[in-house]
Amino acid sequence: MRATKRQTVAKRLNPLDWTFLAGESGDTMMQVGALMPFSPPPDADPSLLRDLMDEVRETARAYAPWNLKLKHPNWLASPLQGWVEDDDFDVEYHIRRSALPSPGDERELGILVSRLHSHRLDFHRPPWEVHFIEGLEGGRFAIYFKVHHALVDGYTGIRLLSNSLSTSRKDRETPMFFSIPPQPREPRAPKPVEDKAAKTPTLEALLALAREQIGTSRTITKVVSQTVMGAWKPEKALDPALKAPMQAPKSILNQKIGRNRRFATQQFPLETLKAVAKQHGGTLNDLVLALCAGALRRLLLELGSLPKEPLTAMLPVNVRPKDDPGGGNAVGAIIASLATDIADPQARFAAIIASTNAAKAQLQGMTRNGIMQYGAVLMAPLLLSQVPGAAGRLRPAFNLVISNVPGPSKPLYFRGFLLDAYYPLSIPLAGYGLNITVVSYVDQLNFGFIGCRDGLPHLQRLAVYAKAALEDLA
Repeated sequence: MRATKRQTVAKRLNPLDWTFLAGESGDTMMQVGALMPFSPPPDADPSLLRDLMDEVRETARAYAPWNLKLKHPNWLASPLQGWVEDDDFDVEYHIRRSALPSPGDERELGILVSRLHSHRLDFHRPPWEVHFIEGLEGGRFAIYFKVHHALVDGYTGIRLLSNSLSTSRKDRETPMFFSIPPQPREPRAPKPVEDKAAKTPTLEALLALAREQIGTSRTITKVVSQTVMGAWKPEKALDPALKAPMQAPKSILNQKIGRNRRFATQQFPLETLKAVAKQHGGTLNDLVLALCAGALRRLLLELGSLPKEPLTAMLPVNVRPKDDPGGGNAVGAIIASLATDIADPQARFAAIIASTNAAKAQLQGMTRNGIMQYGAVLMAPLLLSQVPGAAGRLRPAFNLVISNVPGPSKPLYFRGFLLDAYYPLSIPLAGYGLNITVVSYVDQLNFGFIGCRDGLPHLQRLAVYAKAALEDLA
């Protein structure tokens, strides 16, 4: 009888990692991804992808986190779960080559990526895949990448993927991201010698810490009570523009979801967006919400499914320091109205601005931890929709998630090919069948619309209607 090899845990799961694994199901796949199309240089090598696959087979070696798999792949929510190194790492399983019927267009690319994102990752292996997709018109190709959110978050994923790209078109030797060893940490400077008396907490320091914690708790309690009171008794709300959990209307976005996905993309010039936002007295984030709101209102009207009450969106709030290296979770959340009950685009945009301003005002005076705790309180009702049979029956905590993630600010290249765009793919959840994420890249803002194929017909129209919404405001 063959002895089972004992594996040493290489990395422990934090509570958020475990939550993403516990939320995994046949219909709710907790994986995020990216679609990256590339344009060829004048001297493009037509055999690049074939040669690249040969290179991968011969020389590729995976480093952490890309060589880590789950210790208990058959019991995702195990309290003993952890990451272990995959001693039998098979690079050809993770790196795949696909092709569209030439010449492939953007619609065919979107259909293929929708299908690829509908397949669950294999938890008996490191949970990530890369697909090289050739056959696009003009000699272009695309890279589709997906990874389980428990292994890598979106912020860290963008940063690590960028390691495989170069700022120079002449660089043809940059290795694949998974074969780049982790950068060694700089040695810490020795701590100055302190006497024991200096290390002993004084009564004054302890009291200051206690006052800070009590102040944070009081602030959160006050803000939550104001928000909840506004939801239960709108006439008593301090600010009618402030939205709360469970204040969202029921909609076709908040039904039981299936496994299959639809994916659509749109791209806007950042300069144009900033000019339109400034023209109406809003921020770039406000305008993103307005474009999503205009597109959703038009689509739901066509489907005869527009609620009388305004849709609301949960907006993640990044609270990382500027020099944070990434990894882990450091986000809060606010809820804003999309004002989809208002027909006039300018009046709708004004209502969105008022709602986001009210939500951001709630965070004033909070510490970083306080913002994260408040976000957890706002998202707590989300758990109700994850109870079997609850989706579509209970009032949703909000209607959808809209995220804005900063991306690379300089043009990037892969083996001489120019990265044209970076389109994100996020996670539809049970009872929340649409997720919209935007990522900036150089002078463009890239939208990724991902949703349940069965629950939201004609999702691709959202990309077209978002462009029309910008024209209405401009």
